[in-house]
Parts: sequence; C-alpha cells; structure tokens
Amino acid sequence: MSPVLAGVLQLLALIVALGLSYRPLGDHMAKVYSSEKHLRPEKWIYKAIGANPSVEMRWPAYLRGVLAFSAVSVLFLYLLQRVQGSLPGSLGFVSIDPDQAFNTAASFVANTNWQSYYGEQAMGHVVQTGGLAVQNFVSAAVGIAVAVALVRGFARSRTGELGNFWADLVRGTVRILLPISVIGALVLVACGAIQNFSGIHEVGQFTGGSQQWNGGAVASQEVIKELGTNGGGYFNANSSHPFENPNGLSNLFEIYLILVIPFALTRTFGRMVGSLKQGYAILGTMAAIWVGFTALMMWTEFAHSGPAFDLAGGAMEGKETRFGIGGSSLFAVATTLTSTGAVNSFHSSYTGFGGGITMLGMQLGEIAPGGVGSGLYGMLIMAIIAVFIAGLMVGRTPEYLGKKIGTREIKFAACYILITPALVLCFTAASFVLDTPAHSMTNSGAHGFSEILYAYTSGANNNGSAFAGLNADTQWFNTTIGIAMLLGRFLPMVFVLALAGSLAEQTPVPETAGTLRTEKPLFTGLLVGTILIITGLTYFPALALGPLAEGLAA
Repeated sequence: MSPVLAGVLQLLALIVALGLSYRPLGDHMAKVYSSEKHLRPEKWIYKAIGANPSVEMRWPAYLRGVLAFSAVSVLFLYLLQRVQGSLPGSLGFVSIDPDQAFNTAASFVANTNWQSYYGEQAMGHVVQTGGLAVQNFVSAAVGIAVAVALVRGFARSRTGELGNFWADLVRGTVRILLPISVIGALVLVACGAIQNFSGIHEVGQFTGGSQQWNGGAVASQEVIKELGTNGGGYFNANSSHPFENPNGLSNLFEIYLILVIPFALTRTFGRMVGSLKQGYAILGTMAAIWVGFTALMMWTEFAHSGPAFDLAGGAMEGKETRFGIGGSSLFAVATTLTSTGAVNSFHSSYTGFGGGITMLGMQLGEIAPGGVGSGLYGMLIMAIIAVFIAGLMVGRTPEYLGKKIGTREIKFAACYILITPALVLCFTAASFVLDTPAHSMTNSGAHGFSEILYAYTSGANNNGSAFAGLNADTQWFNTTIGIAMLLGRFLPMVFVLALAGSLAEQTPVPETAGTLRTEKPLFTGLLVGTILIITGLTYFPALALGPLAEGLAA
C-alpha cells in the first residue's frame, strides 16, 4: 500500500468514527447541561465546596466563579511543584524552580499544557497525577462550561441568567470527561500504553553508560490529555513516545479523542437553541476548514523532489516511521486546529509550508473544531462577526438566532478577536528587540523567527505545542509565555460571558423575509471566508517573515 493511500484511508476511517459518535455524544452533552437532577457523587462535591448548584448566575457571577476556581488551581499547582522534593512518590526529583513552576501552573490551568521541562526528568508521580492530570480534567470542563453559558445566552430571553458555573463544572467532569476517559484508558492500555507507578529503572547498557526510564500512570493521563484538548505529555517526546502512543492504531484513536468532543458540541449547540440545522451549519464550517487543512498538509509533506525524499516517500524528517507522513499530518493538523498541542512529530522539521500550516491553524483561533468549549464559543463569535458583515452589505440590522447584534454585542466580539493577536505579535516583537531571548534560538533567519512566533502563538492561543529548536526554559520565556497563556485564556472568557449575558437579556426578534438564513450553505461559505480574511489580515506580515519566506526559499 502506498503511503498516500494509507494516509487517505486513515482520514476516511477517522471521519467515519467521528460521524458515528456525533449524534449520541452531542445529544448526551445537551441532556447533561439541561438536566435539573444532580447525581449523588455530584451532591457530595457541591457539599464539599459549599456550592448551591440550583442558584442561577448572571454573567458577572459566572465569571467570578471561573476566575476564582482558576486562580485557586494556579496557586495549588504552583505550590505542589515547589514542594515536590518533600513529597512521597517524587522519584527523587527536586522541587521545580519558581519561574518554571509558575509557567507550568499557568499552562495546565489555562488548558495550554505548554512544557518547558522534560516530563520524565522533572515531575514525580504526585505532581503528574495529583496536579497535572487533575487540571487536564477541570480545565477542559471550564472551557465547556463557558461555551454552554454562551449557548444559553442565545437560547434564553428576557433574563440575564446563564446557569450555575459550579454545576456546569462538576457535570462536565463527572458525566462527560470521566466516563469516556475510563474507557479510553483501557483502549490505550490494550494498544500498549503503560499504566503503573514504577520507579526509575535501567533498560539497557550502552557504550558510555546506560539508559533509564521511569514508569507512570501514562494511559490514564494520555486519554484526558487528548480528550480534553490539553496536550501535555508524560514524557518529553509527547505522543511520539512509544509509552504514550505505541502504534498506528493508538495514534488514530488519539486523533479521534482530540476531535470528538469539539465536533459533537455543535450538535449540543443545535439541541439547546432548538435548531439542529444551526448546529449543522457550524459543523460544516469547522469540517470544511479541517478537511482543507488536512489535505493541504498531506500534499505539502508528500510532495518531494530528490533521491532522499524519493526513498522516504516524502518529508520524513522529524516523523516516526510507525506513523508515517499520513498519520503525522493528521495529528499535526488536529492538534493545532484544536487547543491540544500534543505532538507525534516535530513541527520544526516539517517543510516550510507545512510548519506554516500548523501555525496558521492556531492563528485562526483554534475553531475548526477548536478546543473543548473554546472552539465552539470562538466559532460563535466569528458567526456574529459574519452576520454583522452581511448586515452591513445589505443595510439591515444584523441578527443571529433571533438576537440583534448591536453596538454592544459587536464590541464584545471585536475585543475577543483582538486579544490573542495583540499578545502574540507584541511578545514576539519584544523578544527580537531584546538581546537575551534571541540567544534561545537554535536557528537564524526565517526559521528562527518562526520558532519564537510559534511559541507565542501556541501560548496565547492555549495550544501548547512547540516548534522545537527554541530553548524556552529561561526566565524570559517562562514568564512571558506564562502571562500570554493566562491572558489568552481568561480575557476572551470575560467578553464571551459578557456577550452571553447581553444576548440572554434580549427579547427575541421574529424572523422575516429579510432575515439572513444562517443555517444555509451560503452562510457557511460566508463564515469560512470571514475567518480566513480576519486571520490573513492580522497575521500575514508575520507569516511572510517566517514560514512563507522559508517555504519560498526552499
């Protein structure tokens, strides 16, 4: 079988698996967030944290819950790393330095999982399972909760109430993430991923020394790492490590885990707003971008010239032979079009245009299908921008799902789309103005520029993948990327929840002959064009200095 055919068949198998999961999972999530009943374990949690899950919250109270929970999470994870050397199960590792502990705490709480450390050489079992793995669950649940609050803003009227954050957080964790993770962990163990609490042991003697590996609860952390679009690996090699991702089957399953909830949330959205067709329109937009990026990535990496590429069947540098170009390209696009950041190959070794595709996927806002929750609310913000543009073209007040998009709403949407580019471009510029950050680059020229641009793009967009070649374990990068991750995660949530509150207070506008039909393919095309134009105008100059310049010079 040719490598190209193998890649196409993997893509088709993935589409079939996602299609079979779409309806049952989407409907289940709609029921979870619409139910008035509380499970017994959930009641225990509410009692332990002192929350009343039946009290409805307006958007300021909902936001305070998000920020308070996340602030406590950052503090807890920071302190856990700082005292690691005194904890049992630390495997002899010392406590984490302050700047790196801050970076890691900010990273995992912000659902970014950027790692400037070697996982198997820095974190013991307690920090990995009691700190990082826990945040993989709850940070993902926070993202879904905010998305559901925005959906309620569209679905409700004449009220500013958006639900209860604590109920949404607990339900997302207990009823959605945990059950799927248990099943997924068993699948990964069956595929060959490890799951233990063994210590450090030697695996062989080699000339000049020996090699050592430590075990860990890898399969259980790997599944929520992908399912929650987190991305932080137990080992430094991430999902290219055979303990985390043993073979082609596990690789395809992990890609499925990355995409299944973000895609299924579009059906949840359709169910909750009372129009499945509206959910299909958002799904169509996400799917069109995802398939287009995947096809472009495969074409870029399979295109080859010269004897070395002919023998390898394409650009195999930085890719595992057990996954090949097809499996690596699928993973790279999935992880950068979502806020996952896990890698099974090294994006710095991709062709110039291939590396640019991974970067552009994040710069779109990771909305195709995006992170758990963040992809849906990001796409809905873009939909609001699209209907606003359509309204300007026909001279009519924009409407979306029966809600008027006025001055207040469009200001919230505009602030949302401006935050991340400002963080990425300002921090990238500062890194080149100052002397010290530039010393962390392995490469010079366009590729070196791409290393730093990718790092801040990954951090501010809460992706977490790295371009490799950049030494990010410095005070400058640990601090500034940590700040970019926190601001890039929580500032957009402020405007999302404010927008949700504004929409929920409105009286529904009746549909007329002049109403834009947002469930039609025409609107899907308009939405795709809006996304590409906004991203292109924002990032094209920076991309021209990095991956485009490198690709054209190749």
